[in-house]
Amino acid sequence: MRDLGRRSFLAGTAALGLARAARAASPMGAMRGPVQPSWSSLVANYRYPDWFRDAKLGMWSHWGPQSVPAQGDWYGRFLYMQGHPMYEHHLKTYGHPSVTGMKDIQNLWTADKWEPDALIARYQKAGAKYFMALACHHDNLDCYDSRYHAWNSLRVGPRRDVVGIWEKAARRAGLKFGVSNHAAHAWHWYQPAYGYDPVGPRKGERYDAFHLRKADGKGTWWDGLDPRELYTGGHAVLPDGIDSIEAMNTWHDAHNGQWIETGPKDDPAYVTRWLLRQTDLVAKYKPDMVYMDDHELPFGPVGLEAAADYYNRSIDWHGQIDVVLTGKQLKPYARFGMVQDVERGFTDHLWDEPWQTDTCIGDWFYNEARLHDKSYKSAEEVIQRLADVVSKNGNLMLSIPQPGDGSIDSETEKVLNGMAGWMTHGGEAIFGSRPWRRYGEGPTRLIAGMQNEEKAKPFTAQDIRFTTNKGALYALFLGRASGSTTIRSLARGRAGGKIEQVTLLGGGPVAFRQDGAGLHLDMPQGAHFVPAVRIDGHGLV
Repeated sequence: MRDLGRRSFLAGTAALGLARAARAASPMGAMRGPVQPSWSSLVANYRYPDWFRDAKLGMWSHWGPQSVPAQGDWYGRFLYMQGHPMYEHHLKTYGHPSVTGMKDIQNLWTADKWEPDALIARYQKAGAKYFMALACHHDNLDCYDSRYHAWNSLRVGPRRDVVGIWEKAARRAGLKFGVSNHAAHAWHWYQPAYGYDPVGPRKGERYDAFHLRKADGKGTWWDGLDPRELYTGGHAVLPDGIDSIEAMNTWHDAHNGQWIETGPKDDPAYVTRWLLRQTDLVAKYKPDMVYMDDHELPFGPVGLEAAADYYNRSIDWHGQIDVVLTGKQLKPYARFGMVQDVERGFTDHLWDEPWQTDTCIGDWFYNEARLHDKSYKSAEEVIQRLADVVSKNGNLMLSIPQPGDGSIDSETEKVLNGMAGWMTHGGEAIFGSRPWRRYGEGPTRLIAGMQNEEKAKPFTAQDIRFTTNKGALYALFLGRASGSTTIRSLARGRAGGKIEQVTLLGGGPVAFRQDGAGLHLDMPQGAHFVPAVRIDGHGLV
């Protein structure tokens, strides 16, 4: 059983037969091809697409109904947890969650200022070579024309095919297009919606998910929709009798707050519906990338069914596997079978295979406080991150937060403008590049892993990253290098080859000398952030 962990395999096998049968009977069917639903087959057949290796920078619209309250991430869970700031905001703004819950927030998602073509043009100018749209988050609203999930953006909120509109805009601009699917975790993430206030005047009064049924919607905006389908059913419901916020939080953390990759034990049909929704999404929009918010793949063998189906569909579309499927925390048996994604984290070494990190300039879902306190990542920080990732054989997927109306705010525009300015001269060191024999040098040590970028120390002018492109070597200074600057990795006798010319991108020739201590450059004063030089010669790359 080398292809799967034992627990994941056993948990997924129970649902596998139902899921396979349902998909085979669906209009999409199961795409036949050489790729089989096993890790060994994925590894044997997968090849990293050239377009992905060349692209280096993608942008992501991590946008949906949780953007509406403008409070940041995981609003659909925390609004149901008394004592959390999002609960307090919800109570004050929308009412008590026993009456007004996440289903109602979803219908407030208007997208009335959304201009997809204009946004794609902004992202492309800032360097994006591929674009990804959020297809479904843990709040379980499909943001597309979903055949198998009635709670979707054509019936709720904007009443439009959000993914389909993004897809057409991206392809018109010549960008590769991706989708992100986070729905595998909705069943445990949503369980606080079945809870109650443990203290206060409405103590013990269950929230909306616990008592609402399809019949309750008659004559309302959600007439014909079943809240149990949205909230997924009560699989880990807070028991009666808890009488403190601390005890409530402890219970939720233990029973539904973990990152669970198996399906609900009491509802194998949930996993079947997930496979149908995922297959429908892929068949309908033919994405070049599918981002799974999962450690490896969800639901054991059912996740492998989805992966094999996607790869076989790519062969049908393109004649080869020319798509990217991402997962996190890949174990050795899964490595090389898909692209590893490192969420909001770093790596400390040069990887053999292409990989991706994803991060956001602010919160994943729009947080208005970021606008007012000006706490977004700056354009300089984004380009530093891009240079570091690319030097280690990776790509950067950057999320640009949008309010519920679909616009972007003034501080976000500053970030995009700064990136666009850098790309006019620095892009040749990034796009289409490949790693050098070492990724770089410098005093700043990065800790490898996910969700750790807040711990990173600022980069300095001595932190340098290398790339190669069309026979030239590039050095990117993560700090604002000026005056006398030394690249120790290019010391005579260490780098090999002969250096003939050094040119500042966006500038001109740079005076240099090389000795046993390094390549010494006379960098101009007042250089742009993350200055990059092109180093030409013989035998360098």
